[in-house]
Amino acid sequence: MKIKIKKDLLLENLNKVAKALSTKNLVPALAGIKFDLTNDGLTLTASDNDITIRAFIPNNKDDMEGIEEGSIIIQGRYILDIVRKLPDKMINLEVFDELKVIISTENSEYNLNGINKKEYPNINLETNKTPILINSKVFKDLVNQTAFAASTDESRPPLTGLNLKIVGDLLECNCTDSYRLARKVVNVVSNDANEYNIVIPSKNIIEVSKLLTDDDKDVELHIFNNKILFKYDNVLFQSRLINGTFPNTSNLLPKDSILKLTVNVSDLYDVIDRVSILTSDKEKNVVTLETNGDILTMKSSSAEIGRVEEKMPIKKDKEEDITISFSARYVMEALRVFNSPECEISFVGEVNPIIFKASDADDLIQLVLPIRTY
Repeated sequence: MKIKIKKDLLLENLNKVAKALSTKNLVPALAGIKFDLTNDGLTLTASDNDITIRAFIPNNKDDMEGIEEGSIIIQGRYILDIVRKLPDKMINLEVFDELKVIISTENSEYNLNGINKKEYPNINLETNKTPILINSKVFKDLVNQTAFAASTDESRPPLTGLNLKIVGDLLECNCTDSYRLARKVVNVVSNDANEYNIVIPSKNIIEVSKLLTDDDKDVELHIFNNKILFKYDNVLFQSRLINGTFPNTSNLLPKDSILKLTVNVSDLYDVIDRVSILTSDKEKNVVTLETNGDILTMKSSSAEIGRVEEKMPIKKDKEEDITISFSARYVMEALRVFNSPECEISFVGEVNPIIFKASDADDLIQLVLPIRTY
């Protein structure tokens, strides 16, 4: 194998696939990046058996020139460090005696031991004829506004994932750790008659969203029984699916409310942030919300530290008032993902879920369970 390639182009694509490099090294070859050079271009592959990422760089004499076809596995951490630190604009990469790799520029030369391509597991990155299409910006928002609510408790695997339900051209996304729920509904383009209800590991789909740029291109979703493949630009990203049933969260969303508030998202976030400074338990960091007319009072107290109280104006739909306590961290994380300046907060009772919705849209819902303080 022999290739001449622009440093920045190689580094950009190495960084894309490196997210899938194995750190456990149960299979030594998975600690490496597989280089496959053909007449069409260079394919880079990395996998840890949980996710697989493949990037393709087409032959182009200005950016990359494939001189001699071949395949080799190169230790991921070393090839990344070498390419990142080389000052030259063009890099030569050549394989001798099947396992010796020479990376050279005008003034530098590195000799690395490669791994035989036959040691790399056979990974099938198959695609559907009728993929589901979603705009890349919409997809990034979808992940950013929901994935944070997934559980980190591995004892309930489905809750550590992001649940996608696809029926026709509607995609509903749910994430919950049983104390809060993030839900968003978006439009997709689908020619697939099948309905899907799948759970993707949240950490994997977060990595997919990091690969996307704000260029308004479409992301293709290819869904299979035990895996999903995302196709975007020159990258294929395959993830396993989580076995098990995601809980039906629809019955958590109350249809009626005893009180609705309209507040400025940024102002409410800042008030909760300041009030939570004096909470003693940083995990629960409980704050209490009280309404009195068109004034909202937020307060917290700690026997060891002291107490704090802050007021802000609100708009209400009824004369009712409410007192309710909740986790400051959970509510702040919910508020942080709203794109609109105002949100609507619905209360059903002092021990019922609190619902947060954007005032100008109903496609995003955040639910937080209250905390009893008595």
